[in-house]
Amino acid sequence: MLERLSDRVVLMWGWRRWAIALVAGALSALSMAPYHLFPVLWLSFPVLVWLIDGAGAMTARGRVRRIRPAFAIGWWFGFGYFLAGLWWVGLAFLVEADTFAWMMPFAVVLLPAGLALFWGLATAVSALMWRDGWRRIPILTVTLTAAEWLRGHVLTGFPWNTLGYALAPNAPFMQAASLVGLYGLTAAAVLVFSAPAVLAAPRDGQRSGVFLALCLALFAALPLYGFARLVAAPAMDAAATAGNGEVRLRIVQPAIAQKDKWRPEKAAEIFKTYLELSNRATSPDRPGVIGVTHLIWPESAFPFLLTRQPGALTALAELLPPGTVLITGALRELISASGEREAIYNSVFVIDDNGVIRDAYDKVHLVPFGEYLPLGWLLSRLGLRKLVTAPAGFAAGSARRALKPAFGPAFSPLICYEAIFPGAVLPPRNEHGKRPLWILNVTNDAWFGNTPGPAQHFDQVRLRSVEQGLPLVRAANTGISAVIDGFGRVRASLPLGARGVIDATLPAALDTTLYGRIGDLAILGILLILLGTALIRRGS
Repeated sequence: MLERLSDRVVLMWGWRRWAIALVAGALSALSMAPYHLFPVLWLSFPVLVWLIDGAGAMTARGRVRRIRPAFAIGWWFGFGYFLAGLWWVGLAFLVEADTFAWMMPFAVVLLPAGLALFWGLATAVSALMWRDGWRRIPILTVTLTAAEWLRGHVLTGFPWNTLGYALAPNAPFMQAASLVGLYGLTAAAVLVFSAPAVLAAPRDGQRSGVFLALCLALFAALPLYGFARLVAAPAMDAAATAGNGEVRLRIVQPAIAQKDKWRPEKAAEIFKTYLELSNRATSPDRPGVIGVTHLIWPESAFPFLLTRQPGALTALAELLPPGTVLITGALRELISASGEREAIYNSVFVIDDNGVIRDAYDKVHLVPFGEYLPLGWLLSRLGLRKLVTAPAGFAAGSARRALKPAFGPAFSPLICYEAIFPGAVLPPRNEHGKRPLWILNVTNDAWFGNTPGPAQHFDQVRLRSVEQGLPLVRAANTGISAVIDGFGRVRASLPLGARGVIDATLPAALDTTLYGRIGDLAILGILLILLGTALIRRGS
C-alpha cells in the first residue's frame, strides 16, 4: 500500500503536484506550538521526498533539468508550512485597522512566500545530488538544515518555527539542544521524519533497513539522553556555580490591550496598574514588593518617555523598598547637543530604589516591518509603513551587552524577538572571561492576541535556556511570563491573557554547555559527515 501511495505521488502532474506539496507543508505546521503534533511529520516529509523523486522522473535528461520542478516543490511545501504557521502575524495589522488593515493580506501572503524561497533552494540543490534509496534522505537533511540556517541569518534573519522545534516539545526531548543547538535538532528532525520514505520500494533493501534502524535509534536516543540529564539535574543544580545570592523575583504581567497601550488618555491608568500589581500582596509571607530584590516589568512598559516624566521616577522611588531594583522595558530617546531628538531606542532600564536609571540596554535586533522598514526609501513610496511608530524612528543599539544590578549576578537582556536567535543571546565575554548568569526576555505579544504566536514565541525562548544552560526570566505584557531553569523546566508561569504577578527565586546557572562553547560548529561537522556518507560510491 505504501508503495502504491508513493507511486501515485511520484507520478502526480501539474497543479495537483503543487497542491499536494502545499497541503503536506501546511500539515507540517501542526508540529509547532501550541499543538506539538510532531508525528504528522512522518506523513508529510515522506511525501516531500516522493515529490522530489517525481521531479527527477519528469526530467530524465539530466540533473540540471530537475532544478526548476524541484524548486517549485520545495517552495509550495514551504509556502504551506509558513502560511499555516504564521497566519497570526496578520492580526497585528488590525490593532490600528483604519491605518494598517489594507496591508494585512500582503503580510500574511508575502512573508510565507519569501520564507519559502529558502526551502525551494534546498530542494533544488537536493535534486542536483539526488540518489536512489536511503541516500536521498541525508542529502535532503543537509540542504534543508542549511536552508534553515540561512533563513535565520540572511537579511537579519527570521528563524521562526525552525524545524528543530518539532523535536523539542517537552523538557526530555529538548535536552539535546545543550549539545547541538536548534540547528542540530533541525538536522535530526529532517533525517528522522523523512526516513519512512525509503519503505516504499527500497532499492537497496538491507542497507535501507540499517538506515531506518539508525534513524529510529536516533529518535529514541533524544528523550533517553534527556531523561538521563534530568535525573542528574539535582546534582547538577547543587554543583552549579550560581553566584546569585538569593535573588527574589517579582514579574509583573499587566495584560494591557495593545489598542490601549499608547493612547495618551490611558497613560495614567496603565502606570497605576503597574504600581498596584507590583505592590500586590500574594500571600502572608509576600506582602507586596517588600522582600523582592528584582522587580521586572515587560517590554515598553511605560506609555510615555520616562525621562520626561520626573513624577513617574518619584513614584518608582516610593514604590521600591531599599535594596530593590526595577528592571523594565522602556523607550529611550537620544538627544543631540542642540537639544533635538535624534532617535528612539527600544530599551531595558535598570532603576534603583532612589528612582535613578543606573544602566540601560538598547535593542540591537529590530523587527523588520514592525520597528523599522527595510528599504524604507523605496517601500515608503509605495505606501508601506512600520507598525510601531516613533517620532524620530527606532534606532538599533550598537552591541549586545550585559547589565549588572547592584545586587545579584549580571544578566543578558533580550527584547522581544531577539530571543529567537540561537547563538546570539549572550554578549561577548568581558576581559575576565565571565558570562552572564541568567537571561532576561521582556516582550509585548499583545499584538497577536490569543493565537499560536505567543505560544510559539515562548517555546523558542525556552530552548535558549537549554542551549546555554542558563535560567531565563520572561516578562510578557499579556503572557506567557515565566521563570525557566537551565534545563528548560518551567519553575513558575502565568498563562496567556492573565493579569497578575509571579514570585520566584532565580534558579542557578549550570556550567557552560557544549553548544555554549562551540555554537554551530558541531552541526557543520554533522552535515559534512551526512553529505559524505550519502555521496560516497556504493562499492568504495
